[in-house]
Amino acid sequence: MPPPSDIVKVAIEWPGAFPRLMEIDQKKPLSSIIKEVCDGWSLLSHEKYALQHADSSGFYITEKNRNEIKNGAILRLTSSPTHNALQLHERIQSSSMDVKLESLKDLAKLSRDITFAQEFINLDGISLLTQMVESGNERYQKLQKIMKPCFGEMLSFTLTAFVELMDHGIVSWDTFSVAFIKKIASYVNKSAMDVSILQRSLAILESMVLNSHDLYQKVAQEITIGQLIPHLQGTDQEIQTYTIAVINALFLKAPDDKRQEMANILAQKQLRSIILTHVIRAQRAINNEMAHQLYVLQVLTFNLLEDRMMTKMDPQDQAQRDIIFELRRIAFDVEPEQNNIGGSIEKRKSMYTRDYKKLGFTNNVNPALDFTHTPPGMLALDNMLYFAKHHQDAYIRIVLENSSREDKHECPFGRSSIELTKMLCEILKVGELPSETCNDFHPMFFTHDRSFEEFFCICIQLLNKTWKEMRATSEDFNKVMQVVKEQIMRALTNKPSSLDQFKCRLQNLSYTEILKIRQSERMNQEDFQSRPILELKEKIQPEIIELIKQQRLNRLVEGTCFRKINSRRRQDKFWYCRLSPNHKVLHYGDVEESPQGEIPHDSLQDKLPVADIKAIVTGKDCPHMKEKGALKQNKDILELAFSVMYDSNCQLNFIAPDKHEYCIWTDGLNALLGRDMISDLTRNDLDTLLSMEIKLRLLDLENIQIPDVPPPIPKEPSNYDFVYDCN
Repeated sequence: MPPPSDIVKVAIEWPGAFPRLMEIDQKKPLSSIIKEVCDGWSLLSHEKYALQHADSSGFYITEKNRNEIKNGAILRLTSSPTHNALQLHERIQSSSMDVKLESLKDLAKLSRDITFAQEFINLDGISLLTQMVESGNERYQKLQKIMKPCFGEMLSFTLTAFVELMDHGIVSWDTFSVAFIKKIASYVNKSAMDVSILQRSLAILESMVLNSHDLYQKVAQEITIGQLIPHLQGTDQEIQTYTIAVINALFLKAPDDKRQEMANILAQKQLRSIILTHVIRAQRAINNEMAHQLYVLQVLTFNLLEDRMMTKMDPQDQAQRDIIFELRRIAFDVEPEQNNIGGSIEKRKSMYTRDYKKLGFTNNVNPALDFTHTPPGMLALDNMLYFAKHHQDAYIRIVLENSSREDKHECPFGRSSIELTKMLCEILKVGELPSETCNDFHPMFFTHDRSFEEFFCICIQLLNKTWKEMRATSEDFNKVMQVVKEQIMRALTNKPSSLDQFKCRLQNLSYTEILKIRQSERMNQEDFQSRPILELKEKIQPEIIELIKQQRLNRLVEGTCFRKINSRRRQDKFWYCRLSPNHKVLHYGDVEESPQGEIPHDSLQDKLPVADIKAIVTGKDCPHMKEKGALKQNKDILELAFSVMYDSNCQLNFIAPDKHEYCIWTDGLNALLGRDMISDLTRNDLDTLLSMEIKLRLLDLENIQIPDVPPPIPKEPSNYDFVYDCN
């Protein structure tokens, strides 16, 4: 008799018959189990049948995934993937419009299953779909005027099936013809097109550009920015998201010498202004996918600065030297002609050296040498010139104000600008590729065509203000830069909607305020180090840990929606997992879209008893990270991955939406198994709650110094005559 762990009790459905309850021996071949089921209903040719999940996913049971079947699962006996693929391959070529449409609907649904997809692709199904798209269904296109809704539906389901099949990564994108690209591009370029067709066409173009260098060239010839702009001016956020995704893909895959040209075209078409008006400031919430695409566009835009950031100044280049002369002229109102009139060479050199020192260059004799280090290279000089020309009064005030101070107290404008530019490039990660999972875009950078330069202008004035508040000297330069970085990072945390709002936020983050914040955080993190406080912390720490544990488990009971991500591209596919209120079972299952609230337990078909969980693994130790080579290289996804191991070689794989949810779930699962919660979030919560609890308990001792050691125990008295005798 097989061991209990190899036996799974399930219910199996068959149309027109009562469901059968049976036990599946996981050691038996799947074909034998299917034959046994078919014999029970007297069905012949068992090789034409297969088992699939009866839930909304409808995925086929195979030898590879059969271990995922849980006790109590509901399965369905249905036609085998091979039989279904042959049947649909034939029916989508039917001359009957109704048969063709229903077949395409079934194909679009079944293509989500990789087992069916492999069978359909083996029948050269992708080529059949592309031919149908290329021909434009000419037989029916003639009837389009009188049957337009039907034609639109057919095309929509054809493209949906194509997208689902290609999502499995079985077929290379390099195999598609120019005619197919032209046809897909024509659906995007049409002013009035069905929303579902437009959405899928944009998704196909994005995948083509991202997955094939040759197709990028062809798509770029068919699609212009001007043709994409109208889709951003509509009200459908999903269409807007796919449109920005296509623009990002074209931007990302453009050759280095073409990116600046493309950026110029985007500027001419007022893309920034359109996104600001119709997306960021539209009266609706921005979903995660849109936030990600805006973040990618922000990163790609700032990456245009990389070339200047990594370009050293050539001290012999007269055009570059003229920029430094221009900075001197604006600051001190010196006419260029005067530079060569009157006085000896030594006198003119002395005059230049004096002015360059006032401008705060490290090398007073030849300031061009200050810009030979990369980063920030020539980008720093570009920022200084922009500040001098567009904020001339502030520039002159800073230079003259510091040149009138004592040498040790002056804030060197040149050196400060160079170091600040380098810092801003680090903060904005200039030159780095966008993360696959990050949604961290800043609305204020979409409010100005020269947002980086304006960002610099605000921050250089902040630096000068902070320098004065700290009464800094040249020896304090690095300390000032650290404070300025903290001010900038704290102001960015609130995602100001405009540069003016960012500037106002900085006004409230003076050096004095930063000191207060630091002091408060230090108290929260370190508390007091005296022995009584440490003993008090040790006493109350178990209570706090238990409180955190209950919070984590409560969050698992609420559940979380997880996004399915593969190595090729982001997908709008989700699944939901939550813990039962009695903390005994994990309920999970696929969902059509990201839910707005909790999903009831009974709507989640799959279950995993907590008692069956053997281990929790994270990062590169997860099975789904080892299987997908591309994901293994993505640090951001690796940091969000974890797996629940159960039974023998079975696992439930997760990729958390963000770091916070990752910590919540790994903590909660470890707590369920009676293990320590070791995440950064737990450490932070423990420090915060401990600090708050200690401060509450010590309120009555405010302003009373607590000794580091307990007072000494007094000597015993010579006699105890003072003790009251009750007798």
